[in-house]
Amino acid sequence: MFDRRLIINFDFFFLLLVLLLSFLGLMNLKSICSSYSAPLSLFYYRQAYWLLFGLLVLFVIVNVNYINIVRYAYYFHLFSLFLLFAVLFFGKTKFGSQRWLSLWGFSLQPSELAKITFILALSKFFSENISQTPYTFRDLFFPFFILLITFFPIYLQPDLGTAGIIVLIFFSMLFFLNISKKTIYCFFALVLVCLPFFWFVLKDYQKRRILVFLNPELDPLNAGYQVIQSKIAVGSGGFFGKGFMLGTQSRLRFLPEQHTDFVFSVWAEEWGFIGCLVFLLICFFIIYRSLSIAYNSKTVSGTFVSLGIAFLFFWHFLINVFMTLGLFPVVGVTLPFFSYGGSSVITFMIGISLLLNINMRKFK
Repeated sequence: MFDRRLIINFDFFFLLLVLLLSFLGLMNLKSICSSYSAPLSLFYYRQAYWLLFGLLVLFVIVNVNYINIVRYAYYFHLFSLFLLFAVLFFGKTKFGSQRWLSLWGFSLQPSELAKITFILALSKFFSENISQTPYTFRDLFFPFFILLITFFPIYLQPDLGTAGIIVLIFFSMLFFLNISKKTIYCFFALVLVCLPFFWFVLKDYQKRRILVFLNPELDPLNAGYQVIQSKIAVGSGGFFGKGFMLGTQSRLRFLPEQHTDFVFSVWAEEWGFIGCLVFLLICFFIIYRSLSIAYNSKTVSGTFVSLGIAFLFFWHFLINVFMTLGLFPVVGVTLPFFSYGGSSVITFMIGISLLLNINMRKFK
């Protein structure tokens, strides 16, 4: 029998916020595509299709009790890992990275899906291993194992941005655990010792991005070009912006990757400080509502899933915006519901559907 409390607890305002952000992103992409000929002009229509498909996925997931989803979290993540390793052998290469699988005429980016299944797997472990005593390294061995087997296939693609997001989500969730002080001190000591060696495992283009982040004028025509043009676009928007479809940096194509990594620069140029403020307020309310759902969840698994998804959105919003302002190295992190990409849209829609799912069942 259908429980009417599921409808009563459905957060329509939260969904409207997501739809508003998606609409603004679609409008922004329309502006970008208007200055291009086919096939780039089709990005707008493809994004609209993926958003509609994402809504269909959302309404399917909210009808499945999230407890049952978490119950099979390890199997979901094993499937994601299978796809991640399949990419290393059979993946399609674009722009020097092997990140996509071609399935039935569509390009799937498994690393996007892995973000959600990674959060589910961690949530299942933490909810089933609650302890009154502080966690030690031995207690956290399995979560660290999940982190490593998820991180390395993504890093080898190479996709440093997504690999970094996985790490940030992991340690953000650990922040809410009762971990012994000795374990925390040992961990930070280990990080400080290993940090200098991290430089030597980076690829040459990744090292250039970090150096350019420290000094954009170091290579203004190559590695530093994107950031310089992005800051020009953001600054030229002024207080009110240049107007819809009137941004010169984007329409004259000075700004590279404006439909993916630097989509926020186009928005800032056309809508100015006021438009950026509106965008950031929407982002703030999405993250705030996600944390509120985590706080009000009646189950430990629901709390951890909500926290993981809240941090997924937080780090994506923060890093992408900082990246366009030259406050963070360019690492290819997308802007939720703004950047073009089917895998990205579906991933974030799944995240939203899980949050709505948990909120609907907070009375149980």
